[in-house]
Parts: sequence; structure tokens; C-alpha cells
Amino acid sequence: MKKIVWFFVFSVSFLVSSAAFAQDILKGKDLSTVQVDYMSDADVLKVKSQLDANKMSIEQAEGLVIGKGMPPSEFAKLKQRVKQLETKNVAVPTLQVANKKNDFGREQEKINNNKVKDSTNALVFGSELFDIPTLNFEPDLKLATPVNYVLGPGDELQISVYGVQQFSESATVSLEGKVSIQYVGELAVSGMTIEAATQKIKNSIARVYSTVGSGQSQVSVTLSGIRTIRVTLIGSKQPGNYSVSSLATVYNALFLGGGPSKNGSYRNIELIRNNKVYKNIDIYRFLTKGDQSDNISLKDNDVIRIPSYSARVTVEGEVKRAGIFEMKKGETLSDLLLFASGFTDLAYTASVNVLQKTGKEFKVQDIKATEFGMYQPQSGDVFRVSKILNRFENRITIEGAVFRPNIYSFYEGMRISDLIKQAEGLKEDAYSKRVRIIRLKSDLTTEIINANLEKALSGDLVSDIALHREDIVTVYSILDFREEYEVTIDGEVKNPGTYPYFENLTLNDLVAQVGGFTGTASKRVEVARLVKSEVVDSSTKRIELINLEISAQNNEQLKNFVLEPFDVINIRRIVTYEKPELVVVSGAVLYPGKYALAIKKETVYSVIQRAGGLNAVANAEGMKIKRPIKQDQIDQLESVDLRLDSKDSTTTKLSKKLKEELKFATIPVNWDKIAKDQSHYSNVTLFPGDEIIIAEMNEGVKVTGNVLLTSEIPYRKGKGFRYYLDAVGGENAKGWKKKAYIIYPNGKADVTSSFLFFRNYPKVEPDSQIVVPEKPETTKMSTGEWVSIGSVITSLALLIVTAFR
Repeated sequence: MKKIVWFFVFSVSFLVSSAAFAQDILKGKDLSTVQVDYMSDADVLKVKSQLDANKMSIEQAEGLVIGKGMPPSEFAKLKQRVKQLETKNVAVPTLQVANKKNDFGREQEKINNNKVKDSTNALVFGSELFDIPTLNFEPDLKLATPVNYVLGPGDELQISVYGVQQFSESATVSLEGKVSIQYVGELAVSGMTIEAATQKIKNSIARVYSTVGSGQSQVSVTLSGIRTIRVTLIGSKQPGNYSVSSLATVYNALFLGGGPSKNGSYRNIELIRNNKVYKNIDIYRFLTKGDQSDNISLKDNDVIRIPSYSARVTVEGEVKRAGIFEMKKGETLSDLLLFASGFTDLAYTASVNVLQKTGKEFKVQDIKATEFGMYQPQSGDVFRVSKILNRFENRITIEGAVFRPNIYSFYEGMRISDLIKQAEGLKEDAYSKRVRIIRLKSDLTTEIINANLEKALSGDLVSDIALHREDIVTVYSILDFREEYEVTIDGEVKNPGTYPYFENLTLNDLVAQVGGFTGTASKRVEVARLVKSEVVDSSTKRIELINLEISAQNNEQLKNFVLEPFDVINIRRIVTYEKPELVVVSGAVLYPGKYALAIKKETVYSVIQRAGGLNAVANAEGMKIKRPIKQDQIDQLESVDLRLDSKDSTTTKLSKKLKEELKFATIPVNWDKIAKDQSHYSNVTLFPGDEIIIAEMNEGVKVTGNVLLTSEIPYRKGKGFRYYLDAVGGENAKGWKKKAYIIYPNGKADVTSSFLFFRNYPKVEPDSQIVVPEKPETTKMSTGEWVSIGSVITSLALLIVTAFR
């Protein structure tokens, strides 16, 4: 018998130790007695959830668990069972109902719910309440536990004794509704409020701890863990059973269920408790007034039933919140406008148009403002709130030469003088002979009425016309009748252009206005003046030319000339006045540098002489002129029609080469001929910007291009073109010898020529450059092409032979 008892005690100890191990693998102190074979799948699942909560794998927990006494063989079994669960992909309970501690140590069971955007009821007032994730009505666990909170199975209480005697324990309400307290025993608390349960626990503890009864120790009972209750939703977008916190409310459950379905009511939701309707919930009370009296706490097995709506109406147009609204029996149009937040600023409020359904057809009715509180909307009504008319009841407008042109209020009996007085009178430039009134007639057409403004203001009632609503009164300005006169000045002034004309404007005034004369102004001034004539004849003089003489160095003339409108004044330039223009001399001269062209036809010889002549190392054969290519030369080239194909880009390539590559033209100069005869054609006239370049003596000949070796060969008198080509190894495979050319020091060039079988090479001079160009690419004929040519020749031969037979 003792053996049986011992075996029973031993088995129970293993089961208890295994259960304790399953409760918390990381907090257990002695795991030496754990038997994995006695652990259920639920226990292993709890172990896995504990590891996941601490972000730890079973492998990482090995050292910790074995260090607390768990045999390695038992850990291997546990590891295998955890891996089997992962392979089966068993869901951990905390994925659906996860324990979460807040800052105060209280736990709640969090419900995960996938929200579905309400597109069907998007226009129904109240549907947006269940589409906002942040508005979920979850209970706030940071608040104190309500004193009327009713305990039930699953709630966890933290019981503490402090003072002379100390004790602390966490007790969970069992399925039987009891809590077990060490040394005290089990106490039934299910169905009791937290306040009543606290008093009962205090009384029970006082019987065990004597200091509690005497007041030397105190008892504290707090709700540390909140149970989960189940409620049922019917008629929501996501109906079903929901596990929620015992502190959850009706709105929290409705949010989890997605709110009412397509035809669900927002105003007659039933909370059914113990098979009876405990509360009717109207969400509009919360939406329009913020009243949460319907948002009561839920209890286990509560049913929230959302019936179909009884009446819905539509509001369109000028209201602050247009949409579809649910109406209760007895509510009026005034209540509906309250739900829609009232009219907008532009709404026509005298009446509201409603489209009704009679069962057979549609019907339109206008509800006047006095009937808003009596008319009861019917299901399917469509209310349209229109805008106010874009017209004014008492508007009148004045514009023109008054101090305050504006829109004013009209009153019966108002006259022109009254309106002008309201606009604070006429301006100094007002035209007093006429005032215009544009009047809107009863058929919405317009007419113009004119009156004498001077007489109207002097008290003449005939002229001081009575005004009407919507009249537009215009007071003219004398400036409106004046033409904008101008004068034009051009030529040698600092700011030529067109300027406004004023009465008594003189030439001195205009010259001062444009900044005075330039330094190149002559004494001659020409004024072109418009001639007014009504006779149209070929001999009629249209323009009068007036020639004046001025002192160009003085902006103030002794005899001041009075200008007239549209005069054109032209200040002429001094005939002989020109700024010095320069050329450049560089290279082998005594004084290189820039030189001004002293006369219009300055030549090369005269400028070289001014530069001191050639120095001792100058190469007389190497003189040339670099002349900039001007933009007008490029423009002329581009404007020439070469009658090329539309796809031919010859002109474009030439102009691009001139702009980007060449930029200068080279002119060869034969100095020996010029020195002997200054009338020689090489003694060219220089242009501004020219550069005369005199090369220094160089006893070498450069050979470049498609040759084996680009080099400079010493000049040898009497040696010809081929000597220098041979000196660099001749041309390469791509060299085109018969098209070789030479460039002389003065920029002149010469090419190789041929006659029959004789080739004539150009003469070589010191400091020359021989260039061998590249052969153009040619396409060799294929064998088939040679065969075709042979066939054609054979055919022609046969034809000739046949013709001479």
C-alpha cells in the first residue's frame, strides 16, 4: 500500500513539475524533475509561445534550461516536440489573443481584427465611424478599475498585505468562480463587484492575520489581469462571435464587427442580455452630440443585434454634410438638417425641394422654412438644397472720375446727385457735360441713358435722373478724350527711343531726358514733322523736314526749339569721326605689337615699316596674314541657295567648319616682291583685327600625314619632293602619294600634278610642310560582278560579229 501511495505522489510531483515548467520555462528555478513525455501538446505550445515572447529560439534556451537542472535527454525530447509543432505550423494562441502589459502592470487580452473599408455605405452618415483604425473604443487600462466591475472566471487579482505582516499573491478566478489564497483557502467571488470582493477578501484574511484586524497591517486587492468574454454580433458587416475584454463596450464590439451591414440600422441597435433587449443604441446621439450614454459595458454572452433600417433619406446640395441619413419615426426636416450640420453660406433657405416616391411615380414638393419643424421625411425622400440667386436686391454701381468708385446700396428715390455725393464727389478731371447710365430693363435687356452732369449737380431735376436698381453710372474724365502723344529721338544721343509728349516740350527738354548727346554728335539735327492735310493728292506733302544746327558740346541750346506731337528728331554723327582700329604684328620684326590703322587703306608694307622692319632671323618667305572670318560672311554662305537635295548638308557643314574650326582666313604675302614694288598685289590693304605673322628662319622640312614616320628633315638645296618622302620611309598603306601637297611658310599651298605617265612634284622650300593624305575607301567588285561584266562584253562581241556578217 505504501508503494502505491509513493508511486502516486511521485507521478503527481512529475505532473505538477511539468505543468509548472510549462507555465514559465524561463522563470522556473528547479527543472530537474521535468518529464517531457507527460507534457501535453498544449503545454509544449505554451513553452513555444514563452520563447517567442522573449524573442528566443529553443536552441538559444538550451544553456539556460540545462543550467536549471533539466536533464539533456529531456531537453532533446522537448526540442524535438517543439520542432514538430513548427513543422505542423500550429498557431500559437497569442497570435489571436496576445497578453500585453501596460505601464501599470495590468494585463489585457488584445483582439486582432482585419478592417474592411466600407465602400457600400460610404455615403451613409455614421459609416465613417467604423473605418478609422484609431477610433476603436478600446478600454483604457491606465484608468482605475470601476468599483462596479463584476468579477468572473479568468480575472486575476493581486492580493497584498503590508504593514507589520507582509504577504503578496496573485490569484486567478477559477471556472468555479473562486480564488485560492494561501493560508486563507478558497473564496467565491464570481458575480461580485470588485468592491464587494475586496471587502470579502479583507475579512477572510483578517481571520488569519491578526494584525489586519487590529489595523497594524493593511490589505490591498487590485485587478491585475482582465478576463476575456464572448459576445455575438448579428447584422454587422463581419457578424460572428468575438472574444473581447471584460471592460469592452458596445461601440468597441461594433467597431470589431465593422459596423452595420449594407441595410443595417445605425439608430435602433439592440443589446440583448439574458434573452431580453437590455438597451437600444442610437449612434446618431454620439455623432451629433458626443453623447456616449449608449456606450455601456458588455457582459459575457451578450448579443448585439443590428436590424435593418426603417427609413433612409438623401440630402444633396448646399448643406455642410451631404449624404444618406437614417430617420426615426416622428423626426422632422429640422432634425435632418441638424444631422447634415445645417446650411452652407450660399444655401437658399426659404424652402427646400424634396423628391418623393408615391409607390407609383415620383412627386416633387417644396417645403417652406416655416414647415421645417412639421414635415416628417419619408423613406426614399431626396432633399435638394439649392444656391441663392447670383443677383442683388439693392445694388447700384458708380465708376469713373469720382473719388470712391464702388458698389453702393440702392434705395427708392435715389438720384444721380445722391449717388455722386455718396461716392464723395467728382474728381478734378471729371467731364461735366455728360454722365452715362447703363440700365437693366425688366426684360433683362440694357439701355443707355445720358444726362448733363453739370445741370444734375446744380439742382435741375430733369437732368438729375432718378436711378433704378442695378444701374451702372459712369462719370467720364477729360483725360479719356485726349490722345496719347509721343515724340521719337534717334541718332547720337545716349538713350534713343520714343517718349511721351507734353505741351511746350522743347528740344532741350528732350535732350536732357535722354541723357544728352554722345561724343560723336554733329551739329546737324533733322526734325521730321507730320503735315496735317485733308487733301489727298500725289503732290501733297506728308512730312515736313526741318534742319537745325546745334552746339553738340552743349545740351542747352541758345535758341530752344519747341516740339510738336509725333516729331521724329535725328541727331547726325560727325562725318570724320571714327574710333582707332587695330591690327597685330607678331613674329620676327623689331617692334611686334598692336598698331592703329592710320588711314583707310593702310597696307602691309607701311605697317611693317612702322614695326621697324624684319629682324635678322626673319624668314621673308614666311609672311602671312590671319584675317578673322566675320559673322556676315557666314550668314551670306548660309543664305546662298546651292540648289542641293533636301538631304544634302553641304552648306551646314561649311558654316559649322567656319564657326567652330577655321575662324580665320590665311592670306599669303610675298615680302620680297613688296619690298621691290609696293604696288605688288601682295601688298594688301589691312582690315581691323588682321594679324601679320612673320615666321623665323627654319632650315627644316616637315613631313606629315600618312607616312611611315612623321618627322622634320633638314633642308637640302636642290633636293626634290621625293627625297623628303623617302627620308621618312615613304607613304604607308593608306597613303595617297599622287595627291600629296606642300604648304609653304607664308600659307600658300601647291599640289602634285600629273600628265600621262609623268608626275610633277611641287618645289620644296625651307620651313615647308609636306602632307600625304589618306586614300579614299573603295569597294572591290565581287566575283559575281566580274562574271556579269564578262557576260555583257561577250554579248556585245557576238552582236558586233553578227552585224558585220
